[in-house]
Amino acid sequence: MKKSDELEHEGAIEVARHMAVAARTAPKTRGIDNIEAFAIDDNATKKKIIEKMREISKKENRPSFERDANSIEASPVLLVIGVKSNPAGLNCGFCGYATCEEFSKTKGICAYNSMDLGISIDSAAGTANLFHTDNRIMYSIGRACLDLKIFSQTVKQALGIPLSVTGKNPFFDRK
Repeated sequence: MKKSDELEHEGAIEVARHMAVAARTAPKTRGIDNIEAFAIDDNATKKKIIEKMREISKKENRPSFERDANSIEASPVLLVIGVKSNPAGLNCGFCGYATCEEFSKTKGICAYNSMDLGISIDSAAGTANLFHTDNRIMYSIGRACLDLKIFSQTVKQALGIPLSVTGKNPFFDRK
């Protein structure tokens, strides 16, 4: 027999699996898969991320990072999605440069990569909602993971989604 808390924990991890699938299969602006995703369900890695978020909060005077760190402590799993940076090759100018060649000389991020991350993160969050699992998209988690070099070197943007299975969503009504 399994009690509710064990079932809920296992359920959150299963939802994260479905979210990763949704992120991977989400439409891509150019049909190129630049997405990397991780489910973080071990306390040691989660603790490193929380510590990095708190460090960023203090170092850069960003109270929202401390608030987010506090709200994810009880989360059984975090899904983190990043996007690799590479120019679209379309010379569209969305990045602010006339050509992709000009853009490539900067440390900028191709607008199409940002769109792909947005589409993937939305598909993942929507999947969590389909399973009635509390979640919230947090850039602070993605930033901490980038700083900790959890992703490959080519990933330049990331967002995180903590999951919660409790009576009240801990990611809203935060102080």
